[in-house]
Amino acid sequence: MTEIYFVRHAHAHYSEDEYHRPLSAQGQRDAECVTNLLKHHRIDAVYASPYRRAIQTVEGIAQARLLPVQTIDALKERQLATGKLEDFHAAVQRVWQEPSFAWAGGESNQQAMARAIPSLRNILLTHPQESVVIGTHGNIMALMMQYFDAQYDYAFWQTLSMPDIYRLAFQGLSLQEVTRVWQED
Repeated sequence: MTEIYFVRHAHAHYSEDEYHRPLSAQGQRDAECVTNLLKHHRIDAVYASPYRRAIQTVEGIAQARLLPVQTIDALKERQLATGKLEDFHAAVQRVWQEPSFAWAGGESNQQAMARAIPSLRNILLTHPQESVVIGTHGNIMALMMQYFDAQYDYAFWQTLSMPDIYRLAFQGLSLQEVTRVWQED
């Protein structure tokens, strides 16, 4: 089995600069908890979205394993829209209800999934029988999971914490099992 540990980034203060938003003080403490939790698992590679908060959340485990954090642009969070939306949660709910719908300047669920899935497949094919950490984001993580199993939907996305960790076990490109690893206090 190939194991993918999806690590949703820890808390970061909102900013329009998606690429450079750092973790908050609480996010930094939680990233240390992620490292402490995953250091007990075999980890063969670490990937992340190019967004700073995703990298910061997994860089501790990469350092503990003497591995680089390999960034992949296609794993970045989905662009919901350009500019601020009046009601973020209603906007997210709409794109989940209508997978082909996109707000102005944003990506539909179908577009975001089509962007991310080839990279996830490539990681799976590059690391057969290995354990891989992927520092990611809530929407794109849920969409990648939904590609393999429809139960990972808007309601699932709403249950995610910051950070959060899910272990996905694959046989080749076939999802076999999903386990939540992160335990909130």
